[in-house]
Amino acid sequence: MRIDKYLKVSRLTKRRETARALCEASLVTIDGKAVKPSAELTEGQIIGLTMGRRYVRAKVLSVRPFANKEEAGTMYEILEDRSLKEEQDGI
Repeated sequence: MRIDKYLKVSRLTKRRETARALCEASLVTIDGKAVKPSAELTEGQIIGLTMGRRYVRAKVLSVRPFANKEEAGTMYEILEDRSLKEEQDGI
């Protein structure tokens, strides 16, 4: 599945357009490499996502073309979720 669609279906981003823009700005990584919106994603890979002052790293548990609100949270496991502002302030 394309990374931009996965981010929307899993609800890590609200809109696919937002996911596409983040990818084009090199703010999305798969296994540590910046990716384009069309990059293919498979189970077991690690996604890194920078949104504003927040950084999220998650492991892909399942890839589904559609998911309701309850299923979306089971598609990934959050490995890291931190504020970049705290890091800049030296906390």
